[in-house]
Amino acid sequence: AAAAAAASAPSLCDSVGDAGRKSLGYKVCETSSEWCEMMQGRVNRLFKKDLHVVETMQRYKGAACDPEPDVGQTPLSEVTDKTLDAKPKDIEPIDYENVLLQKKAQIISDPLRDMLLFPNEDFQIKILKRHGRTLCSTVPENARREAQSLLVTECIKTYNSDWHLIHYRYEDYSGDFRKLPNKSPRPEKLPVHVFEVDEDVDKDEDTASLGSQKGGITKQGWLHKGNMNSAISVTMRSFKRRFFHLTQLGDGSYILNFYKDEKISKEPKGSIFLDSCMGVVQNNKIRRYAFELKMQDKSSYLLAADSDLEMEEWIGSLNKILQSTFEAAMQEKRNGDSLEISDDELQMGKTEHVTSWESMHYELTKSTREIEAKKNEGRLKLFMLDADSQKLDFSSIEPDVKPFEEKFGMRFLVKCNDLFFNLQSCVAENEEGPTTNVEPFFVTLALFDIKDNRKISADFHVDLNHPSVRYMLSNSTATMNGCEGLASAQKSINGIPESLLQYPKQGIFSVSCPHQDIFLVARVEKVLQGGITQCAEPYMKSSDSAKVAQKVLKNAKQMCSRLGQYRMPFAWAARPIFKDTQGTLDKNARFSTLYRQDSNKLSNEDLLKLLLDFRKPEKMSKLPVILGNLDITIDNVTPDFPSCVNSSYIPVKHFENSSKVLVTHEVEEFFPCIAKLSQPFTIYNNHLYVYPKHLKYDSQKSFAKARNIAVCLEFRDSDEEDAQPLRCIYGRPGGAVFTKWAFSVVLHHHHNPEFYDEVKVELPTQLHEKHHLLFTFYHVSCDNTSKGTTKKKESIESQVGYAWLPILKDGRVVTNDNQISVSANLPVGYLSYLELGMGKHTGPEIKWVDGAKHIFKVATHLVSTVYTQDQHLNNFFQYCQKCDSGAQASGSELVKFLKSLHAMEGHVMINFLPTILNQLFRVLARASHEEVAINVTRVLVHIVSQCHEGLEQYLRSYIKFVFKTEPWNSSKCKTVHEELTKSMTVLLKTTADFLTCNKLLKYSWFFLEALIKSMAQHLIETSKLKLFRNQRFPASYQHTVETLVNLIMPHITQKYKDKPEEARNANHSLAVFIKRCFSLMDRGFVFKQINNYIKWFSPGNPKTLFELKFEFLRVICNHEHFIPLNLPMPFGKGRVQRYQDLQLDFTLSDDFCKNHFLVGLLVREVGSALQEYRDVRQMAISVLKSLMIKHTFDDRYTAKSQQARIATLYLPLFGLLLDNVQRINVKDSSPFPINQSTNGRKEDTLLGFQTGTTTTTPQRSGNSLDNSIHRDVFGVISGTASPHGSSTPSINAVRHADSRGSLISTDSGTSLPERSAEKSNSLDKNHGCVGSCVMRCDKLEQLEIRSLLMCFLHVLKSMSDDALITYWNKAATPEMMDFFTILEVCLHQFRYMGKRYIARNQEGLGPMSITHEKRAQTLPVSRNRAGMMHARLQQLSSLDNSYTFNHSYGHSDADVIHQSLLEANIATEVCLTVQDIMSLFTHVFKGQLLAEHGHNALMKKVFDVHLCFVRINQSETALKSVFAALRNLVYKFPSMFFEGRADMCAAMCYEILKSCNSKLSTIRGDASTLLYFLMRNNFEWTRRRSFVRTHLQVIIAVSQLIADVIGIGGTRFQQSLAIINNCANSDRAVKCTGFPSEVKDLTKRIRTVLMATAQMKEHENDPEMLVDLQYSLAKSYASTPELRKTWLDSMAKIHVKNGDLSEAAMCYVHVAALVAEYLRRKGIFKQGCSAFKVITPNIDEEAAMMEDGGMQDVHYNEDVLMELLEQCADGLWKAERYELITNVYKLIIPVYEERQEFEKLAHLYETLHQAYKKIAEVTHTGKRLLGTYFRVGFFG
Repeated sequence: AAAAAAASAPSLCDSVGDAGRKSLGYKVCETSSEWCEMMQGRVNRLFKKDLHVVETMQRYKGAACDPEPDVGQTPLSEVTDKTLDAKPKDIEPIDYENVLLQKKAQIISDPLRDMLLFPNEDFQIKILKRHGRTLCSTVPENARREAQSLLVTECIKTYNSDWHLIHYRYEDYSGDFRKLPNKSPRPEKLPVHVFEVDEDVDKDEDTASLGSQKGGITKQGWLHKGNMNSAISVTMRSFKRRFFHLTQLGDGSYILNFYKDEKISKEPKGSIFLDSCMGVVQNNKIRRYAFELKMQDKSSYLLAADSDLEMEEWIGSLNKILQSTFEAAMQEKRNGDSLEISDDELQMGKTEHVTSWESMHYELTKSTREIEAKKNEGRLKLFMLDADSQKLDFSSIEPDVKPFEEKFGMRFLVKCNDLFFNLQSCVAENEEGPTTNVEPFFVTLALFDIKDNRKISADFHVDLNHPSVRYMLSNSTATMNGCEGLASAQKSINGIPESLLQYPKQGIFSVSCPHQDIFLVARVEKVLQGGITQCAEPYMKSSDSAKVAQKVLKNAKQMCSRLGQYRMPFAWAARPIFKDTQGTLDKNARFSTLYRQDSNKLSNEDLLKLLLDFRKPEKMSKLPVILGNLDITIDNVTPDFPSCVNSSYIPVKHFENSSKVLVTHEVEEFFPCIAKLSQPFTIYNNHLYVYPKHLKYDSQKSFAKARNIAVCLEFRDSDEEDAQPLRCIYGRPGGAVFTKWAFSVVLHHHHNPEFYDEVKVELPTQLHEKHHLLFTFYHVSCDNTSKGTTKKKESIESQVGYAWLPILKDGRVVTNDNQISVSANLPVGYLSYLELGMGKHTGPEIKWVDGAKHIFKVATHLVSTVYTQDQHLNNFFQYCQKCDSGAQASGSELVKFLKSLHAMEGHVMINFLPTILNQLFRVLARASHEEVAINVTRVLVHIVSQCHEGLEQYLRSYIKFVFKTEPWNSSKCKTVHEELTKSMTVLLKTTADFLTCNKLLKYSWFFLEALIKSMAQHLIETSKLKLFRNQRFPASYQHTVETLVNLIMPHITQKYKDKPEEARNANHSLAVFIKRCFSLMDRGFVFKQINNYIKWFSPGNPKTLFELKFEFLRVICNHEHFIPLNLPMPFGKGRVQRYQDLQLDFTLSDDFCKNHFLVGLLVREVGSALQEYRDVRQMAISVLKSLMIKHTFDDRYTAKSQQARIATLYLPLFGLLLDNVQRINVKDSSPFPINQSTNGRKEDTLLGFQTGTTTTTPQRSGNSLDNSIHRDVFGVISGTASPHGSSTPSINAVRHADSRGSLISTDSGTSLPERSAEKSNSLDKNHGCVGSCVMRCDKLEQLEIRSLLMCFLHVLKSMSDDALITYWNKAATPEMMDFFTILEVCLHQFRYMGKRYIARNQEGLGPMSITHEKRAQTLPVSRNRAGMMHARLQQLSSLDNSYTFNHSYGHSDADVIHQSLLEANIATEVCLTVQDIMSLFTHVFKGQLLAEHGHNALMKKVFDVHLCFVRINQSETALKSVFAALRNLVYKFPSMFFEGRADMCAAMCYEILKSCNSKLSTIRGDASTLLYFLMRNNFEWTRRRSFVRTHLQVIIAVSQLIADVIGIGGTRFQQSLAIINNCANSDRAVKCTGFPSEVKDLTKRIRTVLMATAQMKEHENDPEMLVDLQYSLAKSYASTPELRKTWLDSMAKIHVKNGDLSEAAMCYVHVAALVAEYLRRKGIFKQGCSAFKVITPNIDEEAAMMEDGGMQDVHYNEDVLMELLEQCADGLWKAERYELITNVYKLIIPVYEERQEFEKLAHLYETLHQAYKKIAEVTHTGKRLLGTYFRVGFFG
């Protein structure tokens, strides 16, 4: 009582506020300790001994709990329902590092110490070699030496340095269970289990052969069968023609089956058992050739043959059988008589019987052992079968981070094959040789984008001339290429002989944004001859080509020798590249016809205009065409294309260096300046493209001749007198690879020439002020009148001016269009000339052409990875260089440059990303002013947010591979992590700059990962890893980290609505950060941070906050060393010697939560989440379950001992589930789980429903499995709650007696829950730190229940037996009851529903139903659903049973197969697991279970679980061991079955007999053996006298089975009976006793019952007829009260099923009267059945009870009667017969008064009160409609 009082205290007080309590005169305790002391005192006063149960009742800050008040003081209405939305009490975690030190000895001596300690060298710095695409580094050898500017130096460092990673050795274990490395292997194929439910309904077993035995007499033929109902007179017409088959059963007895036709393989229509037949006589009165079978029970069967002969044969055969049966019986009787023995003899002979009995048990135990051994073979891990672990879930998979690499757009290969003109001839002097073009031509290819209106690639120059044609140029090549002679051409460039690079034929182009408007344009040039029109003319005619060819050839030879180095424009052609924007190459397109160049439309701009009209034939047809063909093809490129060089001629991997190889050149792409398309530079590249555009020389007066103007370009680094051009210009085909100068094309007779040339210059690494481009202009004389050979070279070309362009301007490279002046002379020091205005200047004298006007236009384009065009970036690096070189750095100046970085262009930022970030982190570490650090962080935030628009992977690569903290020296610089943390805290505090703050939150992952990497590198580099954790970082840093966590939290919890992404990202990053800190910092400190985090949340938060919290917990708990962090070891006082002495925690005590902090926290959070709504519950459960799955599959913890140790961390799950046992207790899958056991109470003892809240106080019951109907149902039915709304009706009105309203009917059970079990559970149930004061009562959903139970079963399966026994020893009885209830729920929840069910469920889900409709249209109408399912199953059974992964409830047949395979395995595994637990329990607690001869509540519960195994579909495998367990139970606890009340024996017989009718022969065999074992045990129990109890119970069970219309009595059942008989006959130990004949007698009686009830099968769908038959059966059993009761009960069941509640109530009344009469005769109860006359006049039938053999084993007592009377009252209430209830209660009240059961009396009177109110109500409203009843009999 005290325990109950203490336990109920909190539940009663929780809803009362402090003020309320004080006003009621209670003492309010301020602290938990005070409450403890007070409670302790009370209990001590009560018990005079110390109870250790009360640890701490007050679970919440500020929630006061006091001793239970006297309920009488306050009516419920006055109780204020102030819910305390209090947070769970904070629990301070242990100081992890100190505990490790204190418990060092214990840990080292622990065999599983690996599970307690982090591994050594958990992480290290790993340096990966940087591998580029090229064979050698792209950085020139001398670049590092030459570089002086900081930006160039840093860039080169970036491109040369290796990757720096922090490698966590166990990182693979730090994710979700799906990402574990080498998960423990899955079985290739799951075992296939056979279930009865999958057996085919219509499967035609060969029933004849099934039941029969070979040999013996058989006969078959047609006979006419008379109607057997003796009430109906037998007439001619009532005979039916049936096919009869006489056969012998397995036990030697005969049976006569009859069928509708000759197909005797089907189930017979009926059977006549000949072992109860007395004789066969002819009977010709009614029909000719008729004969009659006289039966023992005075009934008879009338059969008629078709002829006299047939009749004689049948009578002969039957008589023969009866004769042999009679002889066998006599023989048995003789054996039996000689066996009548006295008690003394019995004693003497007992020993040998016992030995024989034990030998039989030994045999059975041996087979049990084999079953056990088999059972443990191939056991599967439960989680392996779990649906979640099967599903592939890609949601949590992080993107794979790769190092920076060169990325290309769409790459394609351009192959140049041939350029062919119609004008052909042989060019050799001797006219021998091939026919070729008559002069050399040169092709330049480039890509143009007309959508963007720009050139998008560099030029690719090709020489397609025949060697004989090339020879025409041999004299002029050297000068043209700026080469001093051909000998130097044999040099090698980057290891490639120059000759291989001289005549490229293949180029690889790359396009970042492919689309249809990109063209490949070819420009064709030839040696300078004159005007374009004049030179092209011969090529445009098609007639008389031979003469023209000779003429052109002659001219060409002259020009080549004279002007070979000058080119002129000639023709152009174009072709599209792509078919679409995906980059599909248009390989079929050809080059257009060759169009003649127009000297006025040469520039790129003009060309783009022409291309705009390219697809308009009407425009293109106007252009002049040159007859010829350009053969160039394009193709796709493989990534490892061989023998390539990049745009700087550096060989790419897979380069074959042989003289025959054809080198392919990669052509530079000109990227647009858009951040999205940019990428960080990874290689050194430093090119300048120069474009001479236009010279305006029409108004110059300096030179006499200046018409055919050529521009010569040089790159110089000095303007001194003897300065030489640098050899850094890329040459043209045929010449040197690098030259000193380049010439533009020449336009004949043009004063204002346009140029389209592109000159590519390799810039020196370090540029200075003197570097410049020098342009020299020449007038080229084309006049060919006098002999070209006699003219001197000077007369061919004459200088007509100079121009120069310095490369650097303000420290940056000059780009875009530049207009410059031209001078007539070139004095020394020309670069220093400076115009001062007013006609003055400094520097040398210069003669300007055309008055120093800007008449020359030149453009440059920089493609460099070491120089930037961006002013802000340049300035920043320059300033940093200045500071580094020792100049006095002023903070404000630096801040200014930092702020200007915000204006940096996006694409520049991306291009130089690693270099910029490195520099910023360097500045941060060296920052002398806080202002500088904060501004650096602001810039970082800006850069990171810019990069997040689709370029986040670059940031991830940077952090992972590039970031390296600054080398630490105490004097000069601080660490990156310290500075960054500080400035982050400042930014999070400043409310004014909320934009930066939001960005910082949104992209917090970058900063937090930088912190982690910096910390890790710092520890390794400063060798601090050897130190204790708490000495690794200064206290100031820890303090800053704590501040950071506390600053991020309010942002998360307040911004989750307005800025959901920011909150989510910050939350996730914080989790990852804290998780990583476990590897680096003091772990106790990290625990504190987790605690700080959790404090920001409270119960009843919005869903989003729960999502954030559980996401956080999920990440943290996925830490690779989660197990060591939780220290799975005993924390007892002193040294613990034995396992039993361990203080194992099965509830969430404060100590548990402290010592095993993370696991405690998680279970705690799950516990309180269970009080929330569905989504939150599911989130919480899923985190817990995933974590447990992870431990299961983790290959570091595969040993059994390791799994058992892990299980100790999850023991508090027991407490959690027991707290929620009522919500889990759902045993069917229907949406409205209305319970099986009736609830006798009129309302749930004032359920504490609170208005406006969604939680209710639980009413716990230890015994009834589900003692309250689903609340929703209550509310909706009684009309007090809306069917919508929250999952619990928030009303006060469930108290209404209406909860038993007219509409509701629950299945009536046989007994009411015992009142004694209403006591609240043991005290320590309510300890610990979980949950809110008010518990919810609504049921959990099936998915949640299954997940929780899966975890529970996993722990049970993994934990050691000792731990389980410890738990059972600690638990109080009600807790044990709940424990077994949960086991029962496990069996129900994971039961296998069968393939049909699964297929049907999936059918409703999707496409499958459609196909069925189609099929249905083609099937004949008569095929019903079952037929269709049958067809479907046959289809399914042919499929394979391998693992498939797409089964997330898919709809294909393979999915159904896979799903059913999984469920079958789960069901079997769950069954075996529960069974292991039960066998352990019955073994260890045998003594307790045997209390009161096994008739105690605990034993009943254990027995219920055992029965549950048989009641649910189980596989053959599972049932084998189930039957073994039941045999064991019978052997260990015979008294429970054979002494006292017979209900356990009855239940057992019922279930076994049901199994005897199974479709699977193995199950029938096992069930029959078990039933025999039961009888045999009973026989031995009565000291070999008889087995009356089992005998009676089997008969009762058969009757019940028939009543339940289970279709018993067919051939399968006959086979089982035969097996039992055979067992008895072959059991040597009892051969000489009366046992075998008793068994035979029993089977005979069963068969009689079966024959008597054969008609029930015919009427199963006609309730009235069925009930009538049952009524007459019940009447016939007046002498056997147990049997009569059985039939009355089954009648009640049918009535309830049909909704006939009044009839059902009357059946209950008759049952109660029957028992009362029995007790009256035994003198136990004063009043017999006469007391019930007031209720019904029919009650006299019960007085006919006869006291015969049937009475020997009846165990009725007063308790049984009380239960039955309560049942009557319940039935009458439901039937709305309120007036009669009082008569029933009049019988109960005296008994309860005598026993002083006041609680029950209070309840009764409450019910009566409600009943009288009801009577008044219905009388007043007239709302009750009661029928008038007539009994109808059937008389033919």
